[in-house]
Amino acid sequence: MRTEELSPRFLNLDTWPSEEVMRALYEGQLAAAAAVQAALPAIAAAGEEAAGRLSGTTGRLVYAGAGTSGRIGVQDGSELSPTFGWPEERLLFAIAGGETAFLRSVENAEDSIADGIAVIEKNDIGGDDVVVGLAASGATPFTVAAVNKAAERGALTVGIANNRDAPLLAVCDHPILVDTGAEVIAGSTRMKAGTAQKIVLNILSTLMMVRMGRVYSGRMVNMRVTNAKLRRRSEAMVADITGCEAGAAADALKATKGDVRLAAIMALGSSLSEAETMLQRHGGNLRAALAELGRTAERGMPERSHG
Repeated sequence: MRTEELSPRFLNLDTWPSEEVMRALYEGQLAAAAAVQAALPAIAAAGEEAAGRLSGTTGRLVYAGAGTSGRIGVQDGSELSPTFGWPEERLLFAIAGGETAFLRSVENAEDSIADGIAVIEKNDIGGDDVVVGLAASGATPFTVAAVNKAAERGALTVGIANNRDAPLLAVCDHPILVDTGAEVIAGSTRMKAGTAQKIVLNILSTLMMVRMGRVYSGRMVNMRVTNAKLRRRSEAMVADITGCEAGAAADALKATKGDVRLAAIMALGSSLSEAETMLQRHGGNLRAALAELGRTAERGMPERSHG
């Protein structure tokens, strides 16, 4: 596995001046980001199908992994609810070692095939669900077993690995290879491989949310308004989308308990019940709802042809 190789270039790394060590580490991070480019078509395909699978009301998004890869999955998934309003009950972390492993290493947990299978069966993963498995080596027994079992049960599966011909990539519906090669410190996959995995998840999960209508005109219209900063941001979004005054935006948001989508529709003249019905009719998609009102994304102007 290339991620385990010792690079001759860094054999005497510990004798180098600090500035040279930092430069080598920095260049490794740049290389990790560059390695993602070749995977973009695979990421797009996975994101499109995953969004379709999750567009209903019951499907869950599951992150499966161990160690660094598992914790990267936890970081990505935990940000989807506040950022995009993804329901927490439709988010699951299948991490080797359980919740304890979110914060600290659990020895030998990643080697258990039985635990990987059990976590999928225990949570009744099935055809409505999407499982994203991450492993730098692509051979972690827990992760490979979990993704394989999820696929057997009909779930849509995505595998993200940093080595070619990895078992994880062979058992999933959408294999995503990010070939980051040898690490500056041999086997320390929290570095290049980990960075590349986080970039892939940033792109993948965001694309899924965009395709499911949880982003409108570059804005986080499904975000949860939980503090003063986000209240100001939500008021600015409603005012910008509809062209209404700041006070009207604040009033609409108060009436909708901070729901930017409903507030925007109300600011354009609908009642709360009308806005709720319209948004529900369009599956929560603000763009589709505003199109029904004959409005575009910017400042409540009538729709214009782009032809």
